[in-house]
Amino acid sequence: MEHILILFFSFFIESMITWLYTGNLFLSKRSALSRVLMLGTLYFLLFLFSLLQQPYLNLLLFCVANILFLFIQFKLTLPLAFFHALILTAIMAMSELAPTGLIVKLFPHFPGADALGLVFYGIISKGMFFSIVYILTAFLKSKSTKQETFDRSCLFLLLIPISSIFVMFTFLVIEETISLVFPATIMVTFCAVLLLLSNLLVFGIDQYNQKKSREFTEMQLMLQKEADTAEYYEMLLSQYENQNILIHDLKKHLQSIELLNEKGKNEKITAYIQSLMNGSDLKETSRICDDAMLNAILSRYQRQCKEKGIDFHADIRSNAFVHLHQNDLTSLFCNLLDNAVEAAEHIPDSFIELTAQKKENLPFVVLVLINSCRIMPKCDPDGYPISNKPDKTRHGFGIKSIRKVVKQYQGDMQMYYDTDSATFHTIITLKQ
Repeated sequence: MEHILILFFSFFIESMITWLYTGNLFLSKRSALSRVLMLGTLYFLLFLFSLLQQPYLNLLLFCVANILFLFIQFKLTLPLAFFHALILTAIMAMSELAPTGLIVKLFPHFPGADALGLVFYGIISKGMFFSIVYILTAFLKSKSTKQETFDRSCLFLLLIPISSIFVMFTFLVIEETISLVFPATIMVTFCAVLLLLSNLLVFGIDQYNQKKSREFTEMQLMLQKEADTAEYYEMLLSQYENQNILIHDLKKHLQSIELLNEKGKNEKITAYIQSLMNGSDLKETSRICDDAMLNAILSRYQRQCKEKGIDFHADIRSNAFVHLHQNDLTSLFCNLLDNAVEAAEHIPDSFIELTAQKKENLPFVVLVLINSCRIMPKCDPDGYPISNKPDKTRHGFGIKSIRKVVKQYQGDMQMYYDTDSATFHTIITLKQ
């Protein structure tokens, strides 16, 4: 029974090492829960087959299981999944064989048949497996495009598994020199197991902190983009106000032109009129809704759609978004319309329809966006579109920003693709 438990623990450690290897190098195409369930099932089956005590069969099944896991759960071609599964299999086999000869040569009285010997052997071999996989992961990650930069200081973490292997050999020297009594044997075994689990825990926490650091950096970039966009629209509002001032002062300008005309100064009249016509205050603006900021945003996208041959229609009811802060208004509509324009571009007779209205007798605003879309976009497990751009580190923030605004205003968002009409629909409800 002890041998079975030790064997099960070994496969559990191998599955965790495989999880760290694949999660650090490859982009997943399914949810974390799906990966956990599949990896757990595959390695449990490997554990059951290992009870048959057929080493070559175990080696073959280990490789096949990792091929299936890599190909089904990650964005890898079958040859690439086969290649990385072979790497893991080779490292695992080497880490199983190398400690055997070394231990037998250095410790002739090593208790290989009892539980303590199996625990020590398992921890040394899995420690070597983990160390080699981590070194390979660090090397491949520095060459991959998943991250733009790689923190080489993480390599210092290798001192932890290397030190653990040294501690295990120290335990073996003690066991070879001094015959330990029963309580001491149990304590040493327990310490060895905790040592290996501590290694995995430290590396797991390190990966979690790196992930949170990347997410924080992405959020900072997204907030900076939103701040710049809001500043741009504030500039448009200032221009709009200057235009209103110019219109208000138009009577005075006409009076000045009349005085110049009475004096027969035609050249000065021409220069005066040209200065007014060329001024930025007389640039054309359109009125789509009664909110000045939102009107500036929609006017910009209306011009973009006109240049790209996209029919743009917007129906924004009065005072629909008075409760939204300007930054949130900018983030919501700019990201929605950026995605809509990108999807509708280069499609004949494409269109974008945007409507927003308050629900009667309810504190909610319903925003509906319908745009032409040639093909159904790929979606994440939550049903939200995934960016199809190759560099995922620079794209995909738009949906995150929209969801952040929706969550902030206790709202709800639904997105779906209508195959019959080849249109993409977004329905957002925001609480006032």
